[in-house]
Amino acid sequence: MSKKGFLIDMDGVIYSNETLIPGADKFIQTLQKENIPFLFMTNNSQRTPLDAVYKVARMGIEIKEENVYTSAMATAWFLSFMKPKGTAYVLGEGGLLASLHNVDYKLVNSNPDFVVVGEGRNFTLEMVNNAVDMILSGSKFIATNLDPSPKKKGWVNLGIKAVVAMIEEATGKKAFSVGKPSPVMMRSARKYLGLSAEETIIIGDTMDTDILGGVQLGYTTILTMSGVSTTDSLLDYAFKPDLIVNSVADIDIKSVLGMH
Repeated sequence: MSKKGFLIDMDGVIYSNETLIPGADKFIQTLQKENIPFLFMTNNSQRTPLDAVYKVARMGIEIKEENVYTSAMATAWFLSFMKPKGTAYVLGEGGLLASLHNVDYKLVNSNPDFVVVGEGRNFTLEMVNNAVDMILSGSKFIATNLDPSPKKKGWVNLGIKAVVAMIEEATGKKAFSVGKPSPVMMRSARKYLGLSAEETIIIGDTMDTDILGGVQLGYTTILTMSGVSTTDSLLDYAFKPDLIVNSVADIDIKSVLGMH
């Protein structure tokens, strides 16, 4: 049988906020024991792979940096593909800055090739104005993802979608989003694992990102009900996952590897 591997969403699949989803640690240990390739795939561009390693370590899951793939890494890969060693003006922090640095991208404050928006709380309205001016002067507009705001009280981060919407409205230009469900991130994550589409199994808790992206690219899709999806919400979609489980603890790895 050909080698298969997993792209695994983090929040809602492995943990919920700071709490491990029961059985997620055993699921990952089984993949490691059986030498089945996997990547934790996150749209969060703020965190570096090392941040994610530490976060899951606190919950009893031991992984390496190479087991993590972020939308910041996908964005850096995409920009270096579009224009090797170009320049960027960034509204974002941490992981995004590190990923751009890794592909020899120069961060500049005037005439950038790209304006890149990622998660963060450290940019100001003045920086947003600068970004608008740059885009109106011809810089290309990139979003690491278009995750919506949670619309809950006490939430510290605006979803990127809100910041991007503000800049789109001010410039009349649409951002190109790299993160899930964009084929750019879905494909670059698969290539990072060294798998073909037929060999790739994606596990996520949202129909709009992981499952949509997987369906569009011909991956095997597994939806977990341990995150945001509800049985009723599934009725709103014209596509469906290959498998629905309560949580990753319920995945029979052997039978999933035999699917398709």
